[in-house]
Amino acid sequence: MIDRLRQRFFSQQNLLSLYLPAFTLALGNGIAAPALPVYAKSFDVDFGVAALVIIIYEVGGLLATIPTGFMMDRFGRRRILLAGPILVAIASVLVATAHSFPELLVYRFVGGWARQMWMLSRLTVISDTGASESRGRQISGMIGFEGMGRLMGPAVGGFVAAATDVRVPFLLHAVLALLAIAPSFKLVKESMPGSAARQAADVPAGERRTGAMAALLTVPVIMFFVAQFLASFARGTLIGGSVQLYAVYQYAVGPEVLGALASATAVIAIPIMFSTGHLMDRFGRTVTAVPGFLLLSVALVFVAATDFAHLPFSAFVVSLFVTQASQSLTAGNMQVIGSVIAPEHMRGRFFGVWRLIGEIGSTASPAMFAVLSTQHSYAAGFLSLSVAALGAAVLLWTHVRRALGETRVRGGRNAEAQARGAESAT
Repeated sequence: MIDRLRQRFFSQQNLLSLYLPAFTLALGNGIAAPALPVYAKSFDVDFGVAALVIIIYEVGGLLATIPTGFMMDRFGRRRILLAGPILVAIASVLVATAHSFPELLVYRFVGGWARQMWMLSRLTVISDTGASESRGRQISGMIGFEGMGRLMGPAVGGFVAAATDVRVPFLLHAVLALLAIAPSFKLVKESMPGSAARQAADVPAGERRTGAMAALLTVPVIMFFVAQFLASFARGTLIGGSVQLYAVYQYAVGPEVLGALASATAVIAIPIMFSTGHLMDRFGRTVTAVPGFLLLSVALVFVAATDFAHLPFSAFVVSLFVTQASQSLTAGNMQVIGSVIAPEHMRGRFFGVWRLIGEIGSTASPAMFAVLSTQHSYAAGFLSLSVAALGAAVLLWTHVRRALGETRVRGGRNAEAQARGAESAT
């Protein structure tokens, strides 16, 4: 049994259509990242305006969530999955050939939208086809490979931009996006369940909307969405780089120190990301999420104490390592839980709404942190993140865990079967 599961997890299908594309797309995005600020500055705009190239990319991803979910349920997963990286490549080529800053912003918006298409369609396909006993490893593996791509990309992109031209990394990004998706044309089949396809074709639009709203307004789904918002809020500031800004302003560290810290925390993070999937498949979907968010809440209090108590830089480094470890423990958790809770006949729309809520939380997090830090203190900002992480852990334990059938420790397959049975009963 174990050998069969290992074979399925490391199958050629997963390697070429899931892990390799995740790594390659993240690598390409990372390669383009160092060149983007320099390229934006070349249009003779000030810092505030140049920052729009980052903001508009996130806005594109945010606005793509709901439409992508509806398109997947209406037209199928495969078309969206293949179209996403192709649009990423087209947008990246257009970025490299932009003649004005507004034109650059349009292409960045399209790139953010396209990336969201791939992310949502890939997760939906896993939910449609992934076996319950390996789904956690599939999703956490995908996230782990993305993490490796993000780590390697900036170093390659910085070297390429310095050795050639600032536009070349964007062209390289386009090539990698096309290479990433090429195997999927042969390997990925349409995965939308037959019942969902028939409903999409036969049920009137009004009835489809009513049924979708009813499925999304159940108590377990609402509690999961609230937990997702709190989880994204707790982690959004950490992912967005505000902690690095805190280190710069509080301890006056330079880029070389930040780079060393990033490399060191990555060494901790990536093995944890891969291991969480095995734990979720073996012991249940919330087995790492609840302790992970509890530990993250405590770690953020520790970070807040470095400001409140004026602790030395060494204490901040320790708190950063604990924060990164706990954050990595939660990586992929919400995606796996969502893949179990999502109603079979409308997974696309479910993931569209779920992703929208997560994007809102991730966007609100650094904004709220900045307001609290400037109006009160850095400690207040970190404590707000700690409260959100605690809230996510509580909701996952009291509501989501029950909906998954994990009131006792058990294997992922049994928990998922109970969740499906509960869904059918409603």
